[in-house]
Amino acid sequence: MVVTSTNSKARMNPLLSSKDTFLDRIGVTLAGKLTAKTSGYEPYTPSDPETLARSLRPGDILLIEGNSRVSAAIKYLTQSTWSHAAFFAGDQIPLTLDQATRAVIDRPQLIEVNLGEGCVAVPLSKYATYNTRICRPVGLTPEDRLTVLSFMISRLGLKYDMKNILDMLRYFLPTPPVPVRWRRRMLAFGSGDPTRAICSTLIAQAFEQIRYPILPEVTRAPGRAAAVSSYSRAEILHIRHYSLFTPRDFDLSPYFAVVKPTLEYGFDYKRLQWQGQDG
Repeated sequence: MVVTSTNSKARMNPLLSSKDTFLDRIGVTLAGKLTAKTSGYEPYTPSDPETLARSLRPGDILLIEGNSRVSAAIKYLTQSTWSHAAFFAGDQIPLTLDQATRAVIDRPQLIEVNLGEGCVAVPLSKYATYNTRICRPVGLTPEDRLTVLSFMISRLGLKYDMKNILDMLRYFLPTPPVPVRWRRRMLAFGSGDPTRAICSTLIAQAFEQIRYPILPEVTRAPGRAAAVSSYSRAEILHIRHYSLFTPRDFDLSPYFAVVKPTLEYGFDYKRLQWQGQDG
């Protein structure tokens, strides 16, 4: 988006231009308030960025426990620790001239969708101080992995429509008094284009290109995955469309392996030093 020198407010905020409407400006203000970080957040376990980086492979999904207002709303609505999902593309993301001159640690390797920004590439270091989880699709063929990577990279630059005021207003009520069965539906309320607001939906759309499952099919056939309760079966049927997938679904999926970096490289509990331990 071009920022002209005739508008001082536009110079202050790169998401605005002189051509933006009044609704756009309201949208930028709302997005800024929703994505502002809350104070007092601390990860449950210390993060090891180097081990995390070594453990990730192109095609992995990195779940993040966010600490913004919109993160709190998503965690409540999905009843999950995870409020954000990013796609790890590794070194496959094309670099701009400016990025090419930076340190390797700042190389953008994650593709994510952010409220107000749209689809962007960010460095892994952005989440060095957050609780994270790696979810890995199992058994991808090289051709399918390339298809998913190409899909995600081609979406870089997809913008969030600042006029989707209803999409943003829902997140100002992080604990809305609605029944559990309606909470997921609230993520799709508004403009009808939740892909531009919820990070996980674009990733789900990418895996839909290769027909890779995220949640199990609803079936009672022997030996196949099946939901137990009638509510669970109805919920799974309802979210077959990619636009209603949430970060939690990659964690719960029986088709994505959970990878824990601390266990990937020779973990030995005998080498741990406990407080008060002699020697």
